[in-house]
Amino acid sequence: MTYSIGEFAKIIGVTSSMLRYYEKEGLLTPGRDENNLREYTEQDIGWVQFLLHLKSSGMSITELKQYTNWRAIGESTILERKDLLEKRKSLLAKQIQELQESMNILTSKIEFYQDQLDGNKYDFVLYHHEKSK
Repeated sequence: MTYSIGEFAKIIGVTSSMLRYYEKEGLLTPGRDENNLREYTEQDIGWVQFLLHLKSSGMSITELKQYTNWRAIGESTILERKDLLEKRKSLLAKQIQELQESMNILTSKIEFYQDQLDGNKYDFVLYHHEKSK
């Protein structure tokens, strides 16, 4: 089954202009029908969804292009693709850890404010420092 650009955009949850941009950047190569209109396939759905996950992980357009080029080359680039994904995963794990730390601090501050509202007054201390001897 094939889909027009409008149908495909709705399925994926993106705009047609974003699909055209991805095509212009070489990330997506839809087929064309006898009237030269774009035709997208079931395989394109999986590919674009994967690209969107890579993008949401913070991957740059340059990295997306590199990954796409390696994918087009084929199996001889599996190691390069794996390395790129491992680097992105490591950066993402660091960002998640930083976000979790920020979440913990916000939670502590919210609890402090709730305690203040409940009449339990004390000074908020974000970090405890030990005195040197």
